Amino acid sequence: KGMTSLKKIAIFQTDLLVGGIQKSLLNFLNRFGGKDYLIDVYLFNEEKFYDVAKLPENIRFIYLKPFNYFNRLVYFDILRRFKKYDIKEQYDIAIDFNSYSNECAIGALCAKANKRIIWIHNDVRIKMSEEPKYRLLFHFFKGKFKYFDAFAAVSDGIIEPFSLETGIEKERIFTVNNFIDTDEIFRKSEERIDFTVDSSKYNLASMGRLCHQKGFDLLLNKFKDVIATRKDMHLYIIGDGPDRESLERQTKENGLTDFVTFLGNQKNPFPYLNQMDGFVLDSRYEGQGIVIWEAKALGLEIFIPKHLEKYNKNIEGYEDLTSAIINAKKREKQRDPLIEYNEDIMKSLEALFN
Repeated sequence: KGMTSLKKIAIFQTDLLVGGIQKSLLNFLNRFGGKDYLIDVYLFNEEKFYDVAKLPENIRFIYLKPFNYFNRLVYFDILRRFKKYDIKEQYDIAIDFNSYSNECAIGALCAKANKRIIWIHNDVRIKMSEEPKYRLLFHFFKGKFKYFDAFAAVSDGIIEPFSLETGIEKERIFTVNNFIDTDEIFRKSEERIDFTVDSSKYNLASMGRLCHQKGFDLLLNKFKDVIATRKDMHLYIIGDGPDRESLERQTKENGLTDFVTFLGNQKNPFPYLNQMDGFVLDSRYEGQGIVIWEAKALGLEIFIPKHLEKYNKNIEGYEDLTSAIINAKKREKQRDPLIEYNEDIMKSLEALFN
């Protein structure tokens, strides 16, 4: 049965505000929302950070009412008995694309569908050990997994921890990497912006939400050692988040004010990335790390620690990230349209959906 026999998909996601899950959903809709599908995207927030005007026309957005905040502290099996969404349509597949939100899971279970799939975006085992809040939420929502037929993990590296924490058999978990929309990246990277780097320096970017998981505090400590050896380096951090203030303070305390620039959230980060020589991500853990692949598409030299390798197939990590950055040299950049990478994802989806 080819994928063309698939007609209707319902996707549940909390919002289209800034974030990795939101970006991966948009890339999915762009690449996958071809003429053979009708895709209904159910959201619980009408605000959007991303532009959806250019998405394929067979994609509809439908808005549902979110639950009261305290419903996240109710066991999922109880919530499922008392909370319902009235979804009339019949679907081939219903997807909880979010995997953190009770609304998305309840929505996917209320939709009349032949198959139900939940997306897994993170290494849940490490996330639980690092984040008490997530540990608490997981305790209440883990009951939802038994209602789903299959699971899509965004990298090979998160299958084992998910299986161990939930008891879900590995045979039901498929690796589906995140699509990277290289056409969009290349097009948007040519946009004119009021920003230029000092081309005599080796310019390094990092990008992501400024929070514990993304390890910017670790990166700034390493960058202090880099600058002790090399004064011709500059680090640009794109993104915002709860840790911004403490990271700016750390930059000051490390004497890095002249060597680190915080650029905040950028609706279009690609003209900034396009001016860089290298890209570094020092996350404590990941699901995959879309930003790494976006930088790779633009031909930047990639620096990640060894432990992020398992989430990013075919990207080499370093045992000693500091030394790797110290030894970096400017080189000719070669763009990578990631054709084979994206084609493999299409094949993974075919296996998952059929």
